[in-house]
Amino acid sequence: MSAAQLTLTTLAIVANAGIAVADLAKAPFVLANSAEVRVPRSWIAPLALTKLAGAAGLALGLAGFGPIGLAAAAGLVLFFVGAVGVHLYTRVLHNLAFPLGYLALAVGALVTAAGR
Repeated sequence: MSAAQLTLTTLAIVANAGIAVADLAKAPFVLANSAEVRVPRSWIAPLALTKLAGAAGLALGLAGFGPIGLAAAAGLVLFFVGAVGVHLYTRVLHNLAFPLGYLALAVGALVTAAGR
């Protein structure tokens, strides 16, 4: 395992687990952002659990279960491509950096896991 893979994947795990906890806690910034991009409140918990599952899958990948980590990274890439798409569709561009940042971490985790 390369230093790049360890670093990028660890950052992706921490970022996704952190935002999932904020989502599940219904942090005010989460509720405000979700409302702004027209994501129903009822979707917040399932989306949070998806991020949490992605973080867990990445952790399993680091722990030696490479195919699970690779699948988790690919799933997170797709998830955040969707999030970027929602921001673009709703024209909420002032905070587009957040889903793009998560997407970049997921792409980094995917590329380094695939190159293993």
